[in-house]
Parts: sequence; structure tokens; C-alpha cells
Amino acid sequence: MISFVARRLGTMALTMFCLTLIVFFMVNLEPNLRKLSISQLDMRSSDEHIESWLVKNGYRDNFFVRYGRWLGVVQKQPYVDPETGVTTARFSYCDEPDEPYYGGILQGDFGCSTKFKTTVAAKLFPALGATGLLMFWVMIVMVPVSLLIGVIAGMREGTRTDRSLSVASIATTATPEYVSGVIFTIIFASWLGILNGSAATATSRGITFSNFTLPVMTMAIYGIGYIARMTRASMVEVMTQQYIRTARLKGLAFNAVVIKHALRNALIAPFTVIMLQFPWLLTGVVIVEVMFRYQGFGYTLVEAAGNNDIDLLLGCSLVSVFVVLFTQLISDVGYAYLNPRIRVS
Repeated sequence: MISFVARRLGTMALTMFCLTLIVFFMVNLEPNLRKLSISQLDMRSSDEHIESWLVKNGYRDNFFVRYGRWLGVVQKQPYVDPETGVTTARFSYCDEPDEPYYGGILQGDFGCSTKFKTTVAAKLFPALGATGLLMFWVMIVMVPVSLLIGVIAGMREGTRTDRSLSVASIATTATPEYVSGVIFTIIFASWLGILNGSAATATSRGITFSNFTLPVMTMAIYGIGYIARMTRASMVEVMTQQYIRTARLKGLAFNAVVIKHALRNALIAPFTVIMLQFPWLLTGVVIVEVMFRYQGFGYTLVEAAGNNDIDLLLGCSLVSVFVVLFTQLISDVGYAYLNPRIRVS
């Protein structure tokens, strides 16, 4: 198992390197650089001013040199005026030194946000904390409810209860977040007036039941159906196995058979699905956080993309890649733990 985890960690590092290189290339295309320079200067700036700003801030250096600086393996160089010889830092509002230094991902320096005029870490990590809190409550609501629905439906295969729960699960999965979010807002905020707090105040003034419930409901309701249907299918398959029949013939109560014998084997497939919900939650929060103006990771990502904030975009991409790969690693390890028949060689 240790060698398996070590190989997977090596694969993760190589994958992150390749993906960040691709993302770095995409965000540094010429149209993006021009848009960035115009946003930092003025809409009426001449081509000479735009080019001068790009040169001054190092965007005209060699592509691999800039990527090495972002990684932290190549020194960042301050700008030296060719006429006066005066040395100036690249971004003064991020307190970058006016002398060569190593400062990149490997040193914990994610760069400088040109949109928010601060370091990427100062903007990204609080947003990640806010989204982490949102994802935590979504999982707290989504996982137990979906497992309960799936187990009940699987235990009662073919009954009216099974058909009703299956239809409800399909309906929730078929409804995207931007539709269910609008529906919940109309019902609970406009008609009933019980959840009319603004999620935009959750990160600044604190989380309350009024301003936090709608985003959690919108995200949880979509994932409940998918996990419930997977749990139901797994439960139906397990309940037909020979060892379940043997346990019933021994006189064990039906609930004891389900809890002691069927449930653990039935949770193998849903566990993988649950772990894969984390990458989906990262994409889901983009829609939900923008809809409810919740100041989290998804909202920050949209702001960075809309303003060509290159360093912040790269930081968000790095976090997304890490979450996807790390959850897949946990999924593989957990799958082997839940199923003793699986041996990692």
C-alpha cells in the first residue's frame, strides 16, 4: 500500500506539472495579456504604453522563464529602467522586493492579484476557507440523506417506496443548480420569506440560518439523487448475494442482516462516488456562489477570469487540480480498505 501511495503521489506531481503548464500557456496568450495591460492602464492607452507595461512587468520574457518564476525555480527580476537605471519592483502593492529573489509556488508565493491589489494568498485562502465551510455543510446534508434514501430503496426493491424514491432521485439529479437555486429562492425567500438573508454577508458578517441555507440546499439537492441511485443499485445487488441468504436462513433479523452484512459491501461503490463529489462541488460552487454572491472560491475564480487576473487564475487552477487528484487518491485507498478482496500490488 505504501508503494502504491508513493507511485500515486508521483503521478499527481507529474500531472499537476503538465496541467499547470497548459493553463499557464492559455492564460498568457496575447489577447489575455493585452486585456490585462489595458485594465491596469486605460482604455485609451496607446500600443506603446501597453507594450511598455508588459515589458516592465516581465510578460515579454521567455515563456519558460516566466513559468519557472511562477514555480519558484527561476529568480524574479525587478524592472531596470534602461534610461535612468532605476530599479523598481514589479507590483509595489504586493510589497515585492526591488532585487532578484526566488518567489514562486515552491516557496509558498502564489503571486500578486492585479484585480484585488493584494497577494494571491491573501485573497485565495480566505475564499477557500469560505468554500470549504460551504462544502462541509453540503456533505453533512447530502451524504446521510442520500445513503438513507438509497438503502431504503434498495431494501424495498420493486415496491411503491422504491419507485417513489427513485423518481425523486432522478428529478433532483436532472435539475441543475441554476434552476433549483431560482426555485428555492422564489419559494423560501419570496413567498415564505423565511430564508431571505443575503449569502453575500455570510463571509463578512457571519453565517446564519437565513443567509446560508439556500446555497447549501441548492448544492446538496443535486448530489443527493446521484448518490442515492448509486447506493440503491449497489444495495439491490448485495441483497441478492448468497451470504445474505445464509444470514437470513440462520434466523438473523432483517435489520441486523442489513447493518452487519449488507451495508458495508453496499457502500463500496457509493464511497467512490462520494469522493468524486468533491471535484464536482468545486465546479458547482462556481454557479451557486455567483448566483447567491457568496464570497468563496467559485466567486473568486469568476472574478479572476473576468478581469484576466493571471496569478489568481493560476492559483485557482492549482487548487482545483490538487483537489481532484487528492480526492481520487483517497478514493482508491478507501476502496481497497472497504473491499478486502482488493490487493494493491
